[in-house]
Amino acid sequence: MSEALVKLQIDTLEEGGYVATSEQVPGLVAQGRTLAETIEIAQDVARKILESCIEHGDPIPEVFQGLMSSPTELTVPIGVP
Repeated sequence: MSEALVKLQIDTLEEGGYVATSEQVPGLVAQGRTLAETIEIAQDVARKILESCIEHGDPIPEVFQGLMSSPTELTVPIGVP
């Protein structure tokens, strides 16, 4: 599985909790009671936005485009008896 690093802007809400947005992933808005919960929700929302873009043929946010290109090449050890 590939990973992208997405910058989040996190603001504290007056009524308590946090809200996260990202300029790199248009439409990403996540709200949680704790910072950890907000980040976890933001990760899920970003993943769902990417999946929706792929499913509907919409433009992929630039932060994910490098992951969508050619297959990843890996070197893995193989045990030989």
